[in-house]
Amino acid sequence: MFTREKTKQVKIGSLLLGGNDHVFIQSMASIKTSKVLEVAEQIKLCAKMGCEIMRCSCLDMEDALAFKEIKKKVSIPLVADIHFDYRLALAALASGVDAIRLNPGNIGSEENVQKVVMACKQRGVPIRIGVNGGSLDKTIYNGEETVKGKFLYLSALKHVRLLEKYDFHDIVVSLKGSDAIETIEAYRLAASSLPYPLHLGVTEAGPMETSLIRSAATLSPLLLEGIGNTIRISLTDDPLEEVLAASRLLHDLRLKEDWPTFISCPTCGRTEVNLLPLAKRIRAYLEENKISKTVAVMGCIVNGPGEAKHADLGAAGGNGVWVIFKKGMVIKTVDESTVYDCLIEEINKL
Repeated sequence: MFTREKTKQVKIGSLLLGGNDHVFIQSMASIKTSKVLEVAEQIKLCAKMGCEIMRCSCLDMEDALAFKEIKKKVSIPLVADIHFDYRLALAALASGVDAIRLNPGNIGSEENVQKVVMACKQRGVPIRIGVNGGSLDKTIYNGEETVKGKFLYLSALKHVRLLEKYDFHDIVVSLKGSDAIETIEAYRLAASSLPYPLHLGVTEAGPMETSLIRSAATLSPLLLEGIGNTIRISLTDDPLEEVLAASRLLHDLRLKEDWPTFISCPTCGRTEVNLLPLAKRIRAYLEENKISKTVAVMGCIVNGPGEAKHADLGAAGGNGVWVIFKKGMVIKTVDESTVYDCLIEEINKL
C-alpha cells in the first residue's frame, strides 16, 4: 500500500474524504436531473457496482428542485454541478444536496460566490472547486497560450483563496485538463501547496478506447505518488462504464481490495477455442458479484495452467476441450459447450 498525501478531512454526506488511504469513486449522471426516476435508477445501478459519490448537472430550477426527490431514492451522496447561476446552487442546497461543484470563475460577481459560500457554511456542505481547461479564470489565462498545468493550478488557487476569505475550508479541488502531462503538473502543484482533498480526472477524454488510456496515463502516476482522494474516469459512454473502469484501475494499483483480479491471455496462433466471449462473461460475473478472487481464462492448454498457476481458479482451452485448474493443478476436463457453467460452479465454491 502506498502512503497517501495527508489532507484536511472533508465530509460529503456520510463519507470523509482525505486524511486516509481510501480513494472514492465518482461518476456523473448522464440523464437530465429533473427526470427523477430515470436518474435515481442510474445512480442505484452505479452504486451497486461501486460508485460512492454521484454528480448531477443542474441546468435550471427544475433540476435544482429535483434533488429533493432523488435524495429519497438513493443511498450515496449527490453533488450538484453548478455553472453560471448562483441561484441554482442555493436551490440545490435547499433540496438537500451533499456537495456543490462550483467554478467561481463563471458564477458571476464575488457577491454571488459569497452567497453560495455562506449557504454552504450554514448547512455544513462542502464545495468542490472544479477548474478545467475550458473554464479557466480569464484574469489568469487569456486564451492565447496553450493550456498549461500552471494555469489550471493558478486558477484553482485563486478560487480557493476566495473561499478562504470568507473563512470557508470545506473544500475539494479538481484541476482537469485534457492533456495528460499538463494535468499531472497541475495536480502536483496543488498537492504540494494546498491542504484540501483532490478529485482526480481528465476532462474531454473521449470515447472509451481513448479515455481509458489517457485516464490511466494521467491518474496512475498521481495515485502512485499518494495524490488524489476521489477519482472519475470520464468517458463518452455510460456512467456505469466509468465506475467499472475506476474500480479496475484502483484495484490494479492496490488501492481497492474488494474487486476481482481477472486474467486472460492475448491469444496467438495456438488459440483453438472461442476465448473472447467466455472471458467477457466470466469477468462480468466476477465484477457483478464482487468476487475478490484471481480467476484466469486462457486460450492454450499448453501454457495456460503454467502461466496462470497463481490464480485461485482458471480455465485453459484447446481444440474444443477445456481444463479447469486451481493454483495450476488441473481438477477437471470439460468440453466447450459446458465450460462456462462448470467454471461458474467452481467460482462459487471459492
